Amino acid sequence: MPNDWSREEVEATVADYLSMLTSELAGEPYNKAAHRRKLVRLVNGRSEQSIEFKHANISAVLIDLGFPYISGYKPRSNYQQLLHEVVADRLGSSPELAAVAAANADQPVVVPEVDEILSVLTNPPESGPARQELEQVVRARRSFHTNYLEREAHNRSLGTAGELFVLDFERARLLDAGKERLADRIEHISRIHGDGEGFDIRSFEESGADRLIEVKTKKYGRETPFFVSRNELQVSESRAPNYHLYRLFGFQVEPRLFMLRGALSVTCRLTASTYMANVR
Repeated sequence: MPNDWSREEVEATVADYLSMLTSELAGEPYNKAAHRRKLVRLVNGRSEQSIEFKHANISAVLIDLGFPYISGYKPRSNYQQLLHEVVADRLGSSPELAAVAAANADQPVVVPEVDEILSVLTNPPESGPARQELEQVVRARRSFHTNYLEREAHNRSLGTAGELFVLDFERARLLDAGKERLADRIEHISRIHGDGEGFDIRSFEESGADRLIEVKTKKYGRETPFFVSRNELQVSESRAPNYHLYRLFGFQVEPRLFMLRGALSVTCRLTASTYMANVR
């Protein structure tokens, strides 16, 4: 069995993945196992595990192109250039998928209900490629179409719903620790003062020290990149001991949360995505 995937195999696998992604973004049910079994016949009998690895590679390509991915296929970045080319071509020639992605990014969001809100806490994703390698990938594979990840980041109802969810989480965390008075003092800073403070919520440690929380909410998977402002970055550095980033993901279907404490320049790899320019 050759290791390199042929164009025909790549085309079939990408088409299958994007079919599932279209269903997922549209909120329609589909069966991953059935898709894999059907695909085996189109990729020269490669194993289902091999197909899953290729699906994970497609997830990484989609992130590089500013597109949501199937959350069940954790991105694997060591993919062949042919795969990137085929995915980019498919996205550029699929108005149906583009329309579904745009509708999903813009869809109004309400605060999801969970039985045990403290149970949504999980670990951050494992570290990915080194910063230099990641920047080279971004430069070499710049998206040519709408960045749907950035578009979703501008969804105001999603951002507000995420902040309200974290307010509930923080109240539950402090009440669970027997700190009712501190729970009563939590403030929704972005609602009271706007976005200029560099964080969204003022909560507290059990000791009474400030916990300054910036909330970043995504409907997509844990490894999906998020966007931070210059002001958020500066505040995270000037108030690093108190600063926490709360990252919500899978928000509509099964919300989960991880936390990063300290300066964003330390906890995250930062890649410039936009620049402010003046004429020389």
